[in-house]
Amino acid sequence: MRTTLNLPRDLIREAQKLTGARTKTQAIIWGLEELRRRKKIENLWKLRGNLYLDLNLKKARAR
Repeated sequence: MRTTLNLPRDLIREAQKLTGARTKTQAIIWGLEELRRRKKIENLWKLRGNLYLDLNLKKARAR
């Protein structure tokens, strides 16, 4: 999908250097993928302690 964006040149260059991306597009895609990954992890952490699992640990460990 083509999109026109006004992005700070120095930010894009720094992202390319840090990631080793050869193109601006590649740097932006990697950045968005990393943001998505971090948000998914953050959402999983929010669930910590909120899920009830009906497990018998003694039985599971005996396997």
